[in-house]
Amino acid sequence: MTRKINVGIKDIGRAVGVSMMTVSRALRGVEGVSPAMRAEILRMAEVMDYRPNRTARSLASARSSLIGISIPTLFSDVFPEILDGMRATLSHAGFDTVIDTTDYDRTREAAWVERMLDWNAAGLVLSGIDHAPEMRDHLRALQIPTLEIWDVCDDPIDICVGVDHHAAGEMLGRHLIACGYRRPAFVSVPEGRDRRADKRLAGLRASFEAVGVAEMLVERVDRRAAFVAGAVGTEALLDRPGPRPDVIAYLNDHMAFGGLSVCERLALPVPQAVGIAGFNGLELNTVLPRPITTVRTPLNAMGVTGARNLVARMNGAVVVRSIIMPTRLQEGDTTWAVGASAA
Repeated sequence: MTRKINVGIKDIGRAVGVSMMTVSRALRGVEGVSPAMRAEILRMAEVMDYRPNRTARSLASARSSLIGISIPTLFSDVFPEILDGMRATLSHAGFDTVIDTTDYDRTREAAWVERMLDWNAAGLVLSGIDHAPEMRDHLRALQIPTLEIWDVCDDPIDICVGVDHHAAGEMLGRHLIACGYRRPAFVSVPEGRDRRADKRLAGLRASFEAVGVAEMLVERVDRRAAFVAGAVGTEALLDRPGPRPDVIAYLNDHMAFGGLSVCERLALPVPQAVGIAGFNGLELNTVLPRPITTVRTPLNAMGVTGARNLVARMNGAVVVRSIIMPTRLQEGDTTWAVGASAA
């Protein structure tokens, strides 16, 4: 379609066959528009190269059109995929974004939030639910629309959309137990750095403890590159004295791939000698000759849902405070099939 100059919501409504009010509600993320219609309106807005009038928005509101987004790192496929889910919704609703990384540092995150408040941000997106207490109290007092993404709790700062990491760890643990594994290990980052990973480990432990397996080997690696961290952690586990683990779970699929590479280099057959399990169901898994057993998380859908709720929240709508996104076990070739272990 040829680009149209100064396309407005009236033009989009005419093209889709709905009222201006419906277009406005869809672009702002307000309730009352079906998912199918919202998707069609957003698609048409992109096709027609619709650009919201940010000047009018600024005159109509005491706040800017800026949304600040804080993520721990870009050295992961997780947060870029969540951001990709947010992008179109926030853009079509007329908001600009500024992104910063905190390297899992609460102090850096708090300083970034203060900077966003100085810039009169219309809303904030924070990764996870673990923040400096003073910052949480400050944001609640100011009543700034705030989305906590990637983790969930019953008492968010404002709203949250994420997965239950403890439950996801338990689900993976139950699957590995059903596969026949009884000597589990876990490779992660230093304790406290990634609290979502710590919750998954706690869930994994809970599942194994429920069947009488009290010991779980844990190897923590402080490396920025996940592939390298997975390889280093696996080498350390395999070098420990005593019986080797019969299955190793990892913080994410990238680490798991690093561990799988080590096993192949050492001619240690997987899953015959040791099982490998990852987390997140990252796209890496779609191109591997041997897919890794993992827990799939809906990263893009999480970003879309979070962005829609944040936009609705900024426009005064009442939204669900806490939304748990579904996860599912994705069996690969790196663990025994259920009931087929060599034990």
